[in-house]
Amino acid sequence: MGKAHKSAKPAGRPPAAKATAGKAVPAKSGAAVKPLPAAPDDTPVISLDLPAGRLSPAMEAYFRKCQDKLGFVPNVLVAYAFDTVKLEAFVAMYNDLMLGESGLSKLEREMIAVAVSSQNRCYYCLTAHGAAVRQYSGNPLLGEQMVMNYRAARVSKRQRAMLDFAVKLTLQPWSVEESDRERLRRAGFSDRDIWDISAVVGFFSMSNRVASATDMRPNTVYHGQAR
Repeated sequence: MGKAHKSAKPAGRPPAAKATAGKAVPAKSGAAVKPLPAAPDDTPVISLDLPAGRLSPAMEAYFRKCQDKLGFVPNVLVAYAFDTVKLEAFVAMYNDLMLGESGLSKLEREMIAVAVSSQNRCYYCLTAHGAAVRQYSGNPLLGEQMVMNYRAARVSKRQRAMLDFAVKLTLQPWSVEESDRERLRRAGFSDRDIWDISAVVGFFSMSNRVASATDMRPNTVYHGQAR
């Protein structure tokens, strides 16, 4: 998640981006310092012409919570808002998997999201969840490595086993067998943890495909977060 937008509309187009102009760029001696231009959001959020839906009271409150806590409403929620039933199901599953109780840390779950999204080359999820890895880890380098090639990242043996499994399940789900699960157990994961790893992989495998099929565009603010 992150910071920026001012309001959210439950339709196909995001609200106007909050200007980020005003940052100074280094100037040559004696030269005027010019502000960087604002980076506008991509529009529309998705490339499907879906009519705006009516948010339920619960989702209206959730959008307000996002706005208050993050400073913007993530575009994935805007994209799903044409159908409040689908939106509520998506939010409930996401919050349970990524923010609920688990033997996996929030950072580890975000790392799985990025590793899966990297295999699927999902622009939206790599942008949004790459930012989340940078934020949770406090390490911009880790965020970039996860996006480009998780094998380049200096992570723990436990995390490497987790990511290897996540990628195998993404690319060759039919080839997963008991030896793969046993490798995770030896790395310190419980059987419940293995379920959670698998559920996060499954969720993002679905989410990546919907995002790619609809040309879903991330909030511009993600690009600059936690760098």
